[in-house]
Amino acid sequence: MLLKINPHNPQERQISRVVDIIKKGGIVAYPTDTFYGIGCDIMNKKAIEKIYAIKQRNKNKPFSFICPDLKNISKYAKVSNFAYRNMKRLLPGPYTFVLSGSKLVPKMMLTKRRTAGIRVPDNKIALAIVDELGHPVLSTSATHPDGQVFENASLLHDYFIKTIDVVIDGGVVPGSPSSVVSLIDDIPEIIRYGAGDVDVFE
Repeated sequence: MLLKINPHNPQERQISRVVDIIKKGGIVAYPTDTFYGIGCDIMNKKAIEKIYAIKQRNKNKPFSFICPDLKNISKYAKVSNFAYRNMKRLLPGPYTFVLSGSKLVPKMMLTKRRTAGIRVPDNKIALAIVDELGHPVLSTSATHPDGQVFENASLLHDYFIKTIDVVIDGGVVPGSPSSVVSLIDDIPEIIRYGAGDVDVFE
């Protein structure tokens, strides 16, 4: 299903439809401030396994996830004063922060070091979904297995029609990856240079 949602003022009824699908274990494609993402409820193991299959990804490489705001992140990760100050300046935005996961995060969403990649994208549709769901949503880029990016939601829908329950058409997205910054032990480490400015950490 291809579902058009207003990127500036997401219709509540449409967001509720998407959230109902996620609650039933569905897989959704949604816009972010980087790429279109593929996601599901991080509390649903079967749905996560489906996304591993769609992405043809090794299960030793956990996916990151989206929270609705900084306050919510502190439920799912250890956020020091240092991390909070830096994240507060940059979020919502095109960043993935690597933090130590809390006990609320399912094991399959954590690395061997019990860390998690967490995002608060600057996209009203993505944030409305996680806010209404009440749980974080898994976040991985909706790309071809060869890494090719889809330019719009209808192309994405045509490609994933058999594997994704709903593709949200939320307009054009920037199409560049997030910057990935580890804040473990309050030692900033830039893992990937992407759309977000990371000068503050260098």
